[in-house]
Amino acid sequence: MPLCPMMDPLRLLLQKSCVEYLMKGGKVVVRRNPFEVAQAQLDECAQIMKLDPGVHQLLRVPMREIHVALPVRMDDGSVKVFQGFRVQYNDAKGPTKGGIRFHPEETIDTVRALAAWMTWKCAVVDLPLGGAKGGVVCNPKEMSQGELERLSREYIRAVYTLIGPDKDVPAPDVYTNPQIMAWMMDEYSKMAGKNQFGVITGKPIPLGGSKGRDKATAWGGMVTIREAAKVLGIDLAKATVAIQGYGNAGYHAARLVRSLFGSKVVAVSDSKGGIFNPQGIDPEEALKCKSETSSVVNLPGVERISNEELLELEVDILIPAALENVITAENAPRIKAKIVAELANGPTTPEADSILHQKGVHVIPDFLCNAGGVTVSYFEMVQNFYMYYWEEDEVLERLDKKMTTAYHTVLETSKRYGVHMRLGAYITAVGRVVEAMKLRGWV
Repeated sequence: MPLCPMMDPLRLLLQKSCVEYLMKGGKVVVRRNPFEVAQAQLDECAQIMKLDPGVHQLLRVPMREIHVALPVRMDDGSVKVFQGFRVQYNDAKGPTKGGIRFHPEETIDTVRALAAWMTWKCAVVDLPLGGAKGGVVCNPKEMSQGELERLSREYIRAVYTLIGPDKDVPAPDVYTNPQIMAWMMDEYSKMAGKNQFGVITGKPIPLGGSKGRDKATAWGGMVTIREAAKVLGIDLAKATVAIQGYGNAGYHAARLVRSLFGSKVVAVSDSKGGIFNPQGIDPEEALKCKSETSSVVNLPGVERISNEELLELEVDILIPAALENVITAENAPRIKAKIVAELANGPTTPEADSILHQKGVHVIPDFLCNAGGVTVSYFEMVQNFYMYYWEEDEVLERLDKKMTTAYHTVLETSKRYGVHMRLGAYITAVGRVVEAMKLRGWV
């Protein structure tokens, strides 16, 4: 793996942790390298499980990754070359599965980390799939629909030989959506010379998408919150909730925690800031404000707060639903929530995990909490294979059963080993992947 760039004055301070440097607002922002985080989490798990060194080393790195250059004709007639990635982390349990992100700050290490987490995510809910992730360095907000379509089709042409219904099945992720998945599926089908709806999930329903997919991530998270509340003796009808991130998962989480449990959403945020109202925030009004003004911060009758302040509010349930590395060793001592339900990928650093565990905060780790999305994507694959589609109630019922079983398996594992929930989830998932590798004769 290539070395991270280092600033000499910081070198000694950063010996134990590779970091990324991002430019935001003219300032250098230091961020923990997400793949280093993923590897550190695996290393701790491997030590507890006493994994064979060779097995451990195989699990620390992706089995395959591809870097592609994507030339796209822009609307002004110029050609712009975009950088793209696809990482297939481990396919011992089955075809790899994972989203495609369009983001201006995409990095290969972010994609590697997310592919690793997808491997553990599929395993922790016991799906017959491995983990993958893809990304393109671009800013979709500055691109026309025509440019996005040409980029989407070019990406599929570049990775065509490595993906397929029985190889690697992409899905939507950050700044991609069902329409982009439809273009990608169509391009793959053209190249294959036949309809291949099963090559992509998260598609529009008329093109083989699954009912319930739009709310699947949040719904799965609600199942784990419900089960955690039972274990901890929390009355969800009286619970207060703060949600960082008001995209698809964050909005559905706000709506569902209110409609399913009667909980009060007192704070939400997006990239421009947050809002707080102890009397409660209407999720639909917040969504309307965001769609009309581009941010929830413009909602009238609420107090404006920062994203950092939202994380430290005195609430029963905190739902990080934005980006990675937002709960760190610096702010973890000030987290007051009883439950942290990670709908985002990688929102908590390993150092923060230990602090939260010592404080008695019940963390529902990301690759368990947000596994509803990939679970319903798997259901979509199943429906595509036999060309019969379920009603939404059946999809959500099957999802509930999967997530409930996974939560309690992780909880029992964490108790058996005397570790926090993330390590319990890792031990469960890694154990299943290692078993598959041994049965196949890989190790």
